[in-house]
Amino acid sequence: MARKTYNEKLHSPGDLPKIEDLSDKPEAVARMGGAKMLIAAPIQYNEIMARIPEGKLTTVDRIWAYLAKAAGADTTCPLTAGIFTNICAHASVEREYDKIPYWRTLKAKGELNEKSPDGIDGQKLRLEAEGHTVVQRGTRYFVEGYEEKLADLDSL
Repeated sequence: MARKTYNEKLHSPGDLPKIEDLSDKPEAVARMGGAKMLIAAPIQYNEIMARIPEGKLTTVDRIWAYLAKAAGADTTCPLTAGIFTNICAHASVEREYDKIPYWRTLKAKGELNEKSPDGIDGQKLRLEAEGHTVVQRGTRYFVEGYEEKLADLDSL
């Protein structure tokens, strides 16, 4: 069986989105911040990532919170969120049209994503070309002052 392309994964949501009830798992409820956990579809991440304008940024955890709130959930599954934002980025590179500015979506605390299609170096170049300053802290890279450059997801 042939491996699915990133675009096939992006457009194959299965039974997603769905809300999982974690109320029978008190440790998970405490860790996740509530009993209702959204597992969003990959295309939902793509739609948000596509709207981040030049000069602005977002973080994966801000997208989680936005999607959870919109769905009436307490939280969003962080594991699938990371996987699905990665799928969105790679799907954009894979196609000839409808590209999204995936490099504007950072990890929590403004960190660059080593799983970016361009790697850290490529994401850094793209961000610096848009006027952002990237700083290294140990082995990790962050956008300096990213908090002031966050897009308001409610107004996009």
